[in-house]
Amino acid sequence: MKVSSYIGVFNSRRIAMLLPIGFASGLPLALTGSTLQALMTSCGVDIRTIGLFALVGLPYTVKFLWSPLMDHLVPPYLGRRRGWMFLMQLVLILSIALMAMISPRSSPILMAAFALIVTMASASLDIVADAYRTDILHPQERGLGTGIFITGYRMAMLTSGALALVISDHIGWQATYLLMAAVMTVGLIGVLLAPEPQDAVKPPRNLQEAVWGPLKDYFTRDSAIKILLFIVMYKLSDAYAGSLSTAFLLKGMGFSATEVGTINKGLGLVSTVVGAMFGGTFMIRLGLFRSLFLFGILQGVSNLLFMALAYTGKSYAMLVVTVAVENLTGGMGTASFVSFIMTLCHQRYSATQYALLSSLAAMGRILIAPTSGIVVEAVGWANFFLITALTAIPGMVLLLWLRKNIEDMANSNKS
Repeated sequence: MKVSSYIGVFNSRRIAMLLPIGFASGLPLALTGSTLQALMTSCGVDIRTIGLFALVGLPYTVKFLWSPLMDHLVPPYLGRRRGWMFLMQLVLILSIALMAMISPRSSPILMAAFALIVTMASASLDIVADAYRTDILHPQERGLGTGIFITGYRMAMLTSGALALVISDHIGWQATYLLMAAVMTVGLIGVLLAPEPQDAVKPPRNLQEAVWGPLKDYFTRDSAIKILLFIVMYKLSDAYAGSLSTAFLLKGMGFSATEVGTINKGLGLVSTVVGAMFGGTFMIRLGLFRSLFLFGILQGVSNLLFMALAYTGKSYAMLVVTVAVENLTGGMGTASFVSFIMTLCHQRYSATQYALLSSLAAMGRILIAPTSGIVVEAVGWANFFLITALTAIPGMVLLLWLRKNIEDMANSNKS
């Protein structure tokens, strides 16, 4: 790639507007999760009711079920993707503001109803934001664009999570939720300033095509099944280690909750953002296949630092290194992996295909995570993290097997 093309990637409105759009996508998550739990606890809601509120997060898991509607239906304003994003953000602003007006102690069912509306709208915003990112970015921009989007998303999680908790101590919960609703306007501005995709794409003609068209389009490709297996396995080692990393630091190493919160969560968040940005930028030079391979190896090898920490014992220096490197490489792997999924999506069906493929990527984590505690009890912490590193190998073998397919896809998508 010429230097001028490389620099041009950084001077793109398509990429810049992904920061506020990513921020809008990430902001509602904590407001119906950890922050809502804190609100309900402070209001004296019983622990059983708080536990049941976890069910309001179900739409994030099954969002692929209504994604065909968002491919098929076109709002009468701002186009197929921006129109949906704008509408969903309006719904979020209103429903978050209404959550501020409700007492979860006296009206738990009403609070649950509005929290469910928030998660439905938030999951729908995720669907169309992922599709917009897939449609708008040129192949050489996907890595960096993903990094920018992740940066906005993580900033929002920090805003509606840790920052909201701090603010609530000073202005109260009602004002805090009203402030979060107002902050959502950042995303509205981003949508209004964001450009439309350059290529006009006809949406599916009817709902039947919107449902079956994405599947037919995908399964007519070479190595479709092998690619699905790779999607399940690529982030497996990262997710497997992460399933018990907090428990390991607290129970296995004896770090305090404050230390884990500050270092593992705080430094981990910053490292993930840096990793996603660095990985996305580096992808411009490396290309898709080499990025997937290099970052995949790094995110697997980084798990060995947890093993080293288990052998070293309680060491703050080792903890900082482990958390920084593990999240840095995880962010790099995420940038390349998301870019790969975007490459697989046809613009006509990008909302449905991205939602389905990203849900499939989470399947490996869901299936393997329940075994983590059993493995730790059987082999100990150090050997557990060795095993998590080894789980990266099948994905890397599959990647090598798919090299020609991936390089052909990347070449056919070059603008």
